[in-house]
Amino acid sequence: MACAPTALGPHALWAVAWVLLLLVPVPVGAQRGRKKVVHVLEGESGSVVVQTAPGQVVSHRGGTIVLPCRYHYEAAAHDHDGVRLKWTKVVDPLAFTDVFVALGTQHRAFGPYRGRAELQNDGPGDASLVLRNVTLQDYGRYECEVTNELEDDAGVVKLDLEGVVFPYHPRGGRYKMTFVEAQRACAEQDGILASAEQLHEAWRDGLDWCNAGWLRDGSVQYPVSQAREPCGGAGSNGAGEGTNGGVRNYGYRHNAEERYDAFCFTSNLPGRVFFLKPLRPVALAGATRACAARGATVAKVGQLFAAWKLQLLDRCTAGWLADGSARYPIVNPRTRCGGPRPGVRSLGFPDASRRLFGVYCYRAPGAPDPAPGGWGWGWEGGGGWAGGSRDPAAWTPLRV
Repeated sequence: MACAPTALGPHALWAVAWVLLLLVPVPVGAQRGRKKVVHVLEGESGSVVVQTAPGQVVSHRGGTIVLPCRYHYEAAAHDHDGVRLKWTKVVDPLAFTDVFVALGTQHRAFGPYRGRAELQNDGPGDASLVLRNVTLQDYGRYECEVTNELEDDAGVVKLDLEGVVFPYHPRGGRYKMTFVEAQRACAEQDGILASAEQLHEAWRDGLDWCNAGWLRDGSVQYPVSQAREPCGGAGSNGAGEGTNGGVRNYGYRHNAEERYDAFCFTSNLPGRVFFLKPLRPVALAGATRACAARGATVAKVGQLFAAWKLQLLDRCTAGWLADGSARYPIVNPRTRCGGPRPGVRSLGFPDASRRLFGVYCYRAPGAPDPAPGGWGWGWEGGGGWAGGSRDPAAWTPLRV
């Protein structure tokens, strides 16, 4: 005898639909920039209420952070079975990137959050998300959404990072980068484009820079701690401006045509930056070889700024960096080291084959030092003669 088909109630259909969503692969391009449809339901009987932490939570690159989120029902008749929990990262007011979704025992993390995101599961009503090995790209606002059938509510958590904002322009000169080129330049120097909030905080911490740069929201701004006429003057419009300066704002610019510098942001270093002093000065190519001989690479600009700000690296000696610039970090200002303010001093972009300095190297965590006893530069076997004089390009690292 044939069995009559079993009709699924609306609760079961809703659950089956979300399980299928968890199991079906999502195209990579479809995870970012989708527009969110917001449903507004009238009536509060039995509605779900989401609570997130006020303000922001703070972590650093490589750290572990909990994005707090809890929910409860205004009516006691509901249980927590069949609740869908969804975390998204807000990239625009109505656009988002999927981070994590859970329904019952079915969990799924998306894109770069795979293997790093999981629920805290600290009892009923806990929707908090644990995020491990935090990256620079994790900075921003996250939405915690809880849905039970047709009832839903959401809260927002802001994840901030400890770090440092630094201005940047490439060897080609100032005001040479479109928005996309600025994004790429920051990434090449171990950073991301800073947010307007990060730039404002850096200004409050004393950052003074009279050149406009791109920020991550597509605006162009610059911070002035000491107001002066060439930098907008004390009476110009800007956030927080006045007799003590402020953050001058050009507004949102055409990101494919207009060109500016960049304000980048970087965070805690997993490895170590150190200065390698030659027996004699060395050109950029020799500096690269010298760092490699110590199991390291030439440090990037963002790595030097992070070492200065977060590891208190202080060295009154200019050294090569990976982009071909020469800089040095000062924590304790003194007259012979560039003036009365702490910061990373820049000597610009010297001729890589003629101007000779030491070098700042970066060694990743766990990388061995092949020469713990120290290295210098010299001419192995007495060679390296060029035109009657010893050629610095032929120098090789030698044990000292």
